[in-house]
Amino acid sequence: MAYLIGSIPTAVWISKRVYGIDIREHGSGNAGATNTFRILGSKAGSVVMLIDMFKGFLAVKLSLLSVFPWHSEQITNLQVFLGLAAVVGHIFPIWADFRGGKGIATLFGMILAIQPLVAVSLVGVFLGMLYLTRYVSLSSISASVAFPLLILFIFNEPELSYRLFAIATACLVVLTHYKNINRLLQGNESKVPFFRKRKLRRRED
Repeated sequence: MAYLIGSIPTAVWISKRVYGIDIREHGSGNAGATNTFRILGSKAGSVVMLIDMFKGFLAVKLSLLSVFPWHSEQITNLQVFLGLAAVVGHIFPIWADFRGGKGIATLFGMILAIQPLVAVSLVGVFLGMLYLTRYVSLSSISASVAFPLLILFIFNEPELSYRLFAIATACLVVLTHYKNINRLLQGNESKVPFFRKRKLRRRED
């Protein structure tokens, strides 16, 4: 169920049904919030980001259906598993030919469901970097690197599985954004077009 929830291809459906294009054929080719911001503007990008976040949040909340005691190690492990299943679904969506996005928003929704205070802190890092640079990719990378730092040194998370998950997440996000990192170093990365609408004609039937 968590995988199927994560597989909902928000960016693909919105780009096709509202704008008449397939978001995967434009920009970076990813079906995620970052590419939607870049191609369709802040309004569409915000909608995609919020829905993709909710996918991760909802997937983790499936743990409420389990028989494990709340706040137990088993619950934490289950929540991490459910969240990761949703992230995998977002990256490889069964509803969109297994061609999705990078899973950052869904990953954030997962963290929000497990540890809201950590999620709020990461939002601060993300928005602060986005305000300073207007690079969504750089903001995502910064928040992902801050994730294990918060877990290990600020919130002192006791569960080993969650600590390892935080470290693995930071490494994975950096690796999956290697193209963005190269563009950032070369000065070719696109900035978010805040308060500016993208003019895209609907495809005629």
